[in-house]
Amino acid sequence: MSVLIRNAQRAVPLRRVPLRRAVCVLRAALGAARFDVALICAGDGLMRRLNGAYRRRPEPTDVLSFPYHRVSPGRLPRPRSRDEYNLGDIFLGVEFIRRHCRAGEDFGGVLTVTAAHGLCHLLGYQHNTKAEWQQMYQKEAEILEELNRLTGTSLRPLTAGLF
Repeated sequence: MSVLIRNAQRAVPLRRVPLRRAVCVLRAALGAARFDVALICAGDGLMRRLNGAYRRRPEPTDVLSFPYHRVSPGRLPRPRSRDEYNLGDIFLGVEFIRRHCRAGEDFGGVLTVTAAHGLCHLLGYQHNTKAEWQQMYQKEAEILEELNRLTGTSLRPLTAGLF
């Protein structure tokens, strides 16, 4: 199935091919390779509007996920038709992410880790409580470990140290 990447901003240069490859590996590590997913790389303005409309926080953010299915963490959707083989949409706030990268930090790596976080949200993982955070952190670490093994990178979960 496909990974669609749309660049809806112009402020930050993007390399889509490595991001697409990484998301394909992450999706497979989640057992969801047969599901479509869309990544929209957005600027601060769009992220501010979406965050305000859906979370009542009118400020830019790093990632917003909009699942196509409602599932419990660790469960895959059970599509009834071909059209339902869709995980949902992930909006990556690339301006926000770029601004928050530490000196010398690889922007592409941070973008990939943020996409992994968004994928976990599409599959029901949350981090509102310490228990939820631990479960999501473990899943992120697991799929990033698989990506690291295949690519020789050393990426770590986005939610490290949240609680």
